[in-house]
Amino acid sequence: MYALYHYPLSPFSRKVRLCLAEKKIEVKLIEERYWEQDADFKRRNPAGKVPILKIGSKFFSESMAICEYLEDTIPDPSLLPRSAEARYETRRLVSWFDDKFYAEVTSKLMGERVFRKIMGTGYPDSSNVKAGAKAIKYHLDYMAWLLEKRRWLAGNEMTLADFAAASHLSCLDYVSDVDWNRSEVVKDWYAKIKSRPAFRTILADQIPGFKPSPQYANLDF
Repeated sequence: MYALYHYPLSPFSRKVRLCLAEKKIEVKLIEERYWEQDADFKRRNPAGKVPILKIGSKFFSESMAICEYLEDTIPDPSLLPRSAEARYETRRLVSWFDDKFYAEVTSKLMGERVFRKIMGTGYPDSSNVKAGAKAIKYHLDYMAWLLEKRRWLAGNEMTLADFAAASHLSCLDYVSDVDWNRSEVVKDWYAKIKSRPAFRTILADQIPGFKPSPQYANLDF
């Protein structure tokens, strides 16, 4: 039995959810208000972060480590390429989105506009919102540059790199923070990955107090 402690607008949780769904692994989703840091949660993961995957009596934390564990134990369908060079590029891009994109965009836009309200930590910092809105343009242009040469972000196969990017962008798209008209190739890529069956539960997410953008669940956006 698989259970995933997650938060719906956590891109790291979404990456693991996509991986599980793509591999057709049934999982019980348990919403975790991780910022409250209750004792049971800290026992499951002393780092105090989501996602946490429970398999039987064992707990697994850190989203990329979880995804690689699933790749090792349930290799079909594969989300990591075979060649060492292609695997490197996939891991490099996962790190790009989970580290650089998160720090420069997700944490500034989602963090200020959504999580401050959810966590009750005050009003948005407009300078952070402006910085995030500026940075996302650079990242979308970088994605466009990659996708003009490749079918998917890391190469000609869909990989965890695509799931990492789509996880962050889908969170931002929930609150209409992505300009899909900036790049046709990025929009086409997102439409392609958004239409996969693995994305269905993510598109059904509803956050109390925040209505999803009109195009969020629309496959023909």
